[in-house]
Amino acid sequence: MLKWRSLLLTMLVICSLILSACGASSSSEQQASSTSQGEQYSITDFNSRTITFHDVPERIAALSIGETNIIYSLGGKLVGRPGTDVPFQWEEANEAQVIGTTHDVDLEKIAVTKAQVVLMHNIMNEKDVSKLENLGMKVVLSSGNSVEDITRQIQLLGDLLQNSAKASELIAEIDQKISQLAANQGEAVPALLVYGAPGTFMAALPSSLAGDILTLAGGTNIAASYPQLSSYPQYAALDMERIVESNPQAIFIMTHADPEDVREQFIAEMESSNAWSSIDAVKNGRIEVLPAELFGSNPGTRIVESLDYMYSALHP
Repeated sequence: MLKWRSLLLTMLVICSLILSACGASSSSEQQASSTSQGEQYSITDFNSRTITFHDVPERIAALSIGETNIIYSLGGKLVGRPGTDVPFQWEEANEAQVIGTTHDVDLEKIAVTKAQVVLMHNIMNEKDVSKLENLGMKVVLSSGNSVEDITRQIQLLGDLLQNSAKASELIAEIDQKISQLAANQGEAVPALLVYGAPGTFMAALPSSLAGDILTLAGGTNIAASYPQLSSYPQYAALDMERIVESNPQAIFIMTHADPEDVREQFIAEMESSNAWSSIDAVKNGRIEVLPAELFGSNPGTRIVESLDYMYSALHP
C-alpha cells in the first residue's frame, strides 16, 4: 500500500511539473507575440531619410498617381489622394479625399485627413516636410523618373506596409516584362517623344520616365543629345532642323489636355517648316497621342502596361 501511495505521489508531482512548464511556455509565447506586434521598424526614403514606425500605418495620403496605384496594389488604401482626371488603377482610390498634387499641395486638406504618413515627391515637395511633421505626420519622399525608380518605390512602400512579399511579386512582373521585351527586340526604331500642352511643346529626353520606357521597348530617342531645359531638366526644346535630320519613324505625344486638340496644334506648329512632310513618321501617319494614364505621369504598378503599349506602338 505504501508503495502505491509513493507511486501516486510521484505521478502527481510529475504532472504538476509538466503543467507548470506548459503554462510557462504559453506565457512566454504570448509575451513574444506581444513584443513582435509592438516592435518598431524603419524605412529609408529616396532622400536617405530614416522614418520609424511602431505599427503599420492605416491612414496614408499620396500626391501622385503612381504611389496611389502602388499602395492599393500592395493591399493598402488611402485617406488622401491626388486630384486628377486620369483614371486610377483601382476605382476604390476615388473614395479618398482630394489633397492636391505634387505641383499644388493643399496642406489644409491633408490636415483634415488626419493622415499618419504622407507620400510626397523627393524634390518638389521637400520644402513641405517640416510643415507636415509639425502637424504630427510622417513624410516619405520618393519619385518615379525611371522604371528602376518605380521598382524602388514599390519596394519602399512594400516595406512601409510590411508587405515585402507582394512587393517582390510586383517587381518580378516588371523585371520579367523587361526581359521579354529585350528578347523580342530587333533593330531599334528612331522616335521622337513630345510633351504637349496648349501652346507648349518639349522633347522628352532619355532621362525622363517616358524616355526610359522608349529605350526599354526598343526605341532610339532622337533627342538624346538635345540640351536640357534648365527649368525642366528631363526635357529639351524642339529643334525642327535636327528632327528632320534624324528622320524619326514614329512621333509620340504625351499630354493631360484634350489629346486631339494637342495633336492638331503640334502638327500645325511643325508644318510651319517646309521639311516637315519629308519625315517618315509624317509620311506614314505615325503620330500618336499616348494614353495619359500610362505616360502622362508615373503610372506606378501599371508600368508593365506602359512598356507593352510602347513596344506595340514601335513595332506595329
